[in-house]
Amino acid sequence: MTMTIHVDIVSAEKEIYSGTAEMVFAPLVTGEVGILPRHAPLLARMKPGEVRVRSGNEDLSFYVSGGLLEVQPHVVTVLADTAQRARDLDEAAALKAKERAEEAMRNRKTDIDYAKAQAELAEAIAQLRAIQKLRERTRK
Repeated sequence: MTMTIHVDIVSAEKEIYSGTAEMVFAPLVTGEVGILPRHAPLLARMKPGEVRVRSGNEDLSFYVSGGLLEVQPHVVTVLADTAQRARDLDEAAALKAKERAEEAMRNRKTDIDYAKAQAELAEAIAQLRAIQKLRERTRK
């Protein structure tokens, strides 16, 4: 029998996913982490990117804009600022957000504007990467 871990992915708006998995991958500020059942307790900050939940032969993909990852031996909780299923991401909107952020960085008026534009650019790029990875997986 395969060991599993319970996974909850929630955003400020709603619960996105609740179920069991054999492995979870998350984008931490310090790098990507892979979590198996009975993982040591962990509390870490996430950066914008893709959270993957491996359940059987299927990988479920979710986009998170950042937040916290809490790991207990039998439960993983992703507390995201915003989160959605990767398949629901809007590529055209992400490209437009990327262009706006790049333009804001070129025309910055203050350091605060520049920092905000950098954060928006990182988020847009992370969304586009999640879309790209999902496309690559569905082609296989």
